[in-house]
Formats: sequence, C-alpha cells, structure tokens
Amino acid sequence: MANRIVVDPITRIEGHLRIEVEVENGKVKNAWSSGTLFRGIEMILQGRDPRDAWLFTQRACGVCTYVHGLASVRCVDDALDIKIPNMARLLRNIMMGAQYLHDHPVHFYALSALDWVDVVNALEADPKKTADLAAAVSTAPGSGVKEFEAVKDRLKAFVASGQLGPFANAYWGHPAYKLPPEANLMAAKHYLDLLKMQVKAAQLHAIFGAKNPHIQSLTVGGVTCGADLNADRVAHFMFLLKEIKSFIDNVYIPDILAVAGFYKDWGAIGGTTNFLAYGEFPQTDVEPDSLFLPRGVIFNRDIASVGAVDPGKIMEHVRHSWYEGNGTLHPSKGETKPKYTKMDVDDRYSWLKAPRYDGKACEVGPLARLLVAYGSGHPQAKATVDSVLQTLDIPATALFSTLGRTAARAINTKLIADAMVDWTNELIDLIKKGDTKTYQSYAWKDGMGMGLNDVPRGALGHWVDIKDKKIKNYQMVVPSTWNLGPRCAKDILGPVEEALIGTPIADPKKPLEILRTVHSFDPCIACAVHVIDPHTNEVYKVKVL
Repeated sequence: MANRIVVDPITRIEGHLRIEVEVENGKVKNAWSSGTLFRGIEMILQGRDPRDAWLFTQRACGVCTYVHGLASVRCVDDALDIKIPNMARLLRNIMMGAQYLHDHPVHFYALSALDWVDVVNALEADPKKTADLAAAVSTAPGSGVKEFEAVKDRLKAFVASGQLGPFANAYWGHPAYKLPPEANLMAAKHYLDLLKMQVKAAQLHAIFGAKNPHIQSLTVGGVTCGADLNADRVAHFMFLLKEIKSFIDNVYIPDILAVAGFYKDWGAIGGTTNFLAYGEFPQTDVEPDSLFLPRGVIFNRDIASVGAVDPGKIMEHVRHSWYEGNGTLHPSKGETKPKYTKMDVDDRYSWLKAPRYDGKACEVGPLARLLVAYGSGHPQAKATVDSVLQTLDIPATALFSTLGRTAARAINTKLIADAMVDWTNELIDLIKKGDTKTYQSYAWKDGMGMGLNDVPRGALGHWVDIKDKKIKNYQMVVPSTWNLGPRCAKDILGPVEEALIGTPIADPKKPLEILRTVHSFDPCIACAVHVIDPHTNEVYKVKVL
C-alpha cells in the first residue's frame, strides 16, 4: 500500500519549494518537486541598461547575492568582448571564494546538521566524555570540559523555557538519529561557534565588496575596489581568512568525518546519475582551460570519462511548468511567459523550468564539482577525496549519495580555503609589482553574452541579449533550477526527484529522511513535502523547522 505525505513548510532553506512523494513498503516510490514562487527578474530587466543588471540580479537571493552579480557582469563582459585586468580577475575570485567560505559551513551547521544531530539528546551528554571525543577528532581550541558544560547548561535552560525557537517542531527522538549524546553536544557547541564565524566570513566578503550581503564593488569591465588595495585592508583580509580556515580545518572537516561515521548507510541513499559543473576561479583570461575547479560533464556516474561542456546543449523545458506552451528553448532564446493553471503533478506543477544538458537531467553543486575535479585529475581534489574515503572506510561509490553530497560540500570548502591563501599572496605580489589596474574600458556593441559560473550551490548561467545599449532579453538558469526542477517534456525526473526514489521512511508522519536528501542539495527555494495515501486519501501535513 502506497502512502503520500505532506510536509508544509520545510524550513532551513531559502525560498519556496513543495515536494510530493509517494511511499510504498517503507520507501519513496515516486517524487515531484515544485517551486512555488514566481521570480520574474528576467522580465524586470528587459529594456534596462545592461550595466545595471548585476544590481538587480543580486536580489534573486538574500544569501548568495554576489554570485548573481558576478554571473551578470561576466555575461555583459562576454557580450562586449571585454578582457578584464589580472587584478580584477583575482579580486572577483577572492570575493567568490569568500562566498564559498560563508555559505558551505552555514549550510551544514544551520540548515542541514539538525537532520543528523539531535540537539535535545545532547542534554544527556557527559561533558567530560564530550571533551574526550572532541580531543580525539580535532585540535580545535575551546573544547574543554568547562566549555561543554556551559553549552549543556545553555541548552538545558533553553529547553526548560519551552521556547525552542529555531529548534521547535523538529523530530527530536526520531529513531533515524544515531549520534550518541556526546557527539550531539559537540555538534551543538560547534553550531554556536559557527554563528560567530559566519559574521567573520561576511566581514571577509565585505573587505573588497564594500558590504554584505549585497556587495557594491562589481562593474562591467572589472571591479571598483581599487582604493581598498592597501596594507590595512589586505592584512585584515588575511587575519580573517586565517581564522576561518582554522575553523574549517579543525572544526568543520572533523565534524563531517565524525558525523558521517555514524551514517555510512546514507552512502547508498539519495544518489543521482549525471553531473554538470561549469567550473570556477579562472587563473588567467583563458577559460575554461585555466579554471581552478574544472568544467565538465559526467554521464552514468562514469567518473573516468569527464566530457567537455558545450553550452549549446543546454535547453530548458516547460512542459510541466507554469509557463505558456510546451516549448524547449536554449537560454539565449529563452522566454518568461508565466501562465499558472493549478497544482497538478500529472500535468504542470512548478514555477521552475526543467533544464537539461544534452537531453539529460544533471545534478549540479558541490558533488558535481568534486566528481568532475576528481575525474579530471585535480591533484588537491583527488588527494582530499581519497583521504576522506580512507578515513571513513567507504567505497568511491558512496560518493553518489546524500552522504557523498554532504561530504563533498565540506571538501569543496577546504579546497577553496587553501587556494584563498595562495590567491591572497598573488594579490600582494601584484600590488608590489604595481599591477593594480582593476578596470578595462570598452565600446558598446549589440550582441549576445553568456556568463557561466560555478557558485556554492552549483552551475549558474546568465545570458544577455543587448540591442541599442539596452537589454533585449535576459535569462538566468540557476543551480536550484537544475537540481529542484520538475520533469521535462520526456518525463525524465529532475535530480532531487530521482534522488528521493528509494529513500527509506521510518515514520510517514515524521519524514526526517526526506529532509536529509532535500536539504543536502541546499535548495534556494522554500520546500513543502507532500505525501498522500491513495487508498485512504489521508494526507499527512507536518510542519518542520
């Protein structure tokens, strides 16, 4: 007998998302992913000055704002055939790196960890044993008995107050939680530590971005933060980077390894088949060859065969989306013609379009980036992945999973944190050489431009068509559209729909397992998970925080 469940809303994500799943014999049999928020920024941009587009597109998100700003100036740079100076390229990379160092740890501790960590169970922990556990997995400071006693007392007072706030309505005590009390207490402390580190990561972003979250220092042709290239600003940047990198090396990575050790079975749950990465962090003006994280596509989990990306093979489908017609268009010719009908998973059920590469649904994001890097022979990625697999004593096939996706995000963070040190030293060298040009002038011309980026959540592309110095058309294909989009015209499931198939559900009224896989994609839309019993017509509605 199959069941359907409704979880509405799912929080700890950005935006609005509805997921409906059908469960049979304790496992997800079918799934539908629905974006329930119409964006429409593309329509707002038509007729505007292309140089202003990045200021508008940043508002697509309240967290990853910079990434849309960068994708926008890159696509206009491309349309106008602009080669930006070395210093501008480096500063853009450094600000993108700061976005990674902010977003990934925040996702784990604030948005995802509570699917694996039972905070209430931490009240049963022995602070002494917790300190011993922390000492066994890392050398992070502030991990003594007194520190853990203080956190336990704070949690106890918090729970006793009856005002759990962000921890209310969660599934505490669910049988799928496996961490012992001491591991839960350690993770709870590190959640509080992350809240302080998040502020520093935002400050890191603002040093050359002027502010956070909506930075002000991008411009078509380069950046506008040349006046910030002085000893005080660079020293402040290096100081914060050192602190954040220490947190990643001594807290984030050890926590991922410690938690993953209790959930190895999730190395066989939540996987997808195809992966796409645009690549990021150009080291010269030659792209994609110079990208620090390489561009590539993998089909059928064949890591040994990383293919080149042909942007001409990217298409968007609207057969199951609330837009006019059933057409399939390349983003450069894309249309935004909303037409809401009703929520009907057998017909149209999402505001998201369904992007496909060469006709295939592709997962994008940290796991796709890491697999492409690993398969391309990226030395740092290969060494780190091999080390993690060896430490956890799991096979490489475990990468294709919810566990693999979560670990990949942490590994991505370490790779970028390490590289940020080198990029900062390169910045200092350029300053010493007097190579501080940050802007390249240009001439207007009509034409099409494309900006491909690999941002924390995954492959992000902006396309602009310029006519008479105005935007004739603008299209954005964002990571969550790739990952959370609905079925396409050929009824091929989107990545998160595919990933949910086979997920075990212990209690349909508390579908913690669904949240684990959905959250592992770090959706930039708010979610609702729906499960309906087709025999009794019972619909379980569950609020989750």
